[in-house]
Amino acid sequence: MPTHPSRPQVQGLFDPATWTVTYVVHNGPGTPAAIIDSVLDYDPKSGRTRTASADRVIEYVKAQGLTVEWILETHAHADHLSAAPYLKRQLGGRIGIGGRITQVQQVFKGLFHLEPEFHPDGSQFDHLFADGETLRIGALEGRVLFVPGHTPACAAYQVGDAVFVGDTLFMPDVGTARCDFPGGDAKTLYASVQKILSLPGDTRLFMCHDYPPEGRAVRFETTVAEQRAHNIHVHAGVSEAQFVAMRTQRDATLDMPTLILPSVQVNIRAGEMPPPEANGVRYLKIPVNAL
Repeated sequence: MPTHPSRPQVQGLFDPATWTVTYVVHNGPGTPAAIIDSVLDYDPKSGRTRTASADRVIEYVKAQGLTVEWILETHAHADHLSAAPYLKRQLGGRIGIGGRITQVQQVFKGLFHLEPEFHPDGSQFDHLFADGETLRIGALEGRVLFVPGHTPACAAYQVGDAVFVGDTLFMPDVGTARCDFPGGDAKTLYASVQKILSLPGDTRLFMCHDYPPEGRAVRFETTVAEQRAHNIHVHAGVSEAQFVAMRTQRDATLDMPTLILPSVQVNIRAGEMPPPEANGVRYLKIPVNAL
């Protein structure tokens, strides 16, 4: 039975290997749907990919009789590979991302010395969203919110009372995203967080990841009010200067994500692998001492 468009149904599917949550948002069985932040399983030791995580999404979509209209990315993830092309082949839909992905593509085309045929113009995606742009998911209306800071291209998707925040925020006891990737900026992230936290207090917020403290089960749904009151990095009363100082100091202690090199190369291509070389094999690059 369809739900009210102001409160869509949200199914989160957690991938324990990457601590990532893929969301399917819809208006009830048999209705159109969007998939947000999918995962392609990747073994960095062997270079092998699998589709177990994405197949769980497909199983849910088919069991609910949903029609996929959108496959959305909140940003070019640095911790997992996107399964968007695989899901598109299996379920249909259009792959969308925030329009500032072109800035990220430009940086990493140079860093990875990508082939001349790779154009940093976003053409690898089916649609580039503008800030504030609306999108339809059947009876549901979505709105795109640019929330840069973690990367220049981060976008959140608001559908009814639900907002899919990407890496901008984590659960209140985990905090906020790092800002030390190319183009990241703590001051910008602070402004983006305030943009999200200016929404009504009962707005549901859905995290892209959860890294629970010891003893807590995985959670990935919270509210604006809970974040305002309890987020350990950016609760009400934390100033921009305090946040920037904390974030800068903390980021200096963090290791790079395990999958950053393969993830970025794939995700700036909308989830596609690099083109095959003369021997028919596709390769991912490792830039030595470049990051």
